[in-house]
Amino acid sequence: MFGIFNTTTIPALEQTLSFSQKRHELLAGNLANLDTPGYRAKDLDLGDFQNALAESLDNHQKMMESGQPLTRDEIRSGPRDAMEQVVYHDQSDVSLEQQVSEVAKNEHMHALAITTMRSQFALLRAAITERA
Repeated sequence: MFGIFNTTTIPALEQTLSFSQKRHELLAGNLANLDTPGYRAKDLDLGDFQNALAESLDNHQKMMESGQPLTRDEIRSGPRDAMEQVVYHDQSDVSLEQQVSEVAKNEHMHALAITTMRSQFALLRAAITERA
């Protein structure tokens, strides 16, 4: 049954939602500690996540073409590893404007992933119920 979801964008969207949630938590923490002396901003690098996700999708495509099924952990391993490794401490001061801007961008990415995932589920529902 899980094989149905492997042929859609749902696993990639799931990783995008997980990334944006973790990143939002870090950005909210930066805002909460804006006036804390010596606090260093934390963030997840969006570029590193996108590269890891693209690599994971490429590997998934190659495995599907070769006829080898992937496990759920194999699908998630690249983006999950990227999320755990790219947390860094920024040595500059925390800027309110920069943090609010990053929160807004992150919120947009999260909303886009949710909207796309809803569309995927609607298509699957239509296919299952044979409705157009």
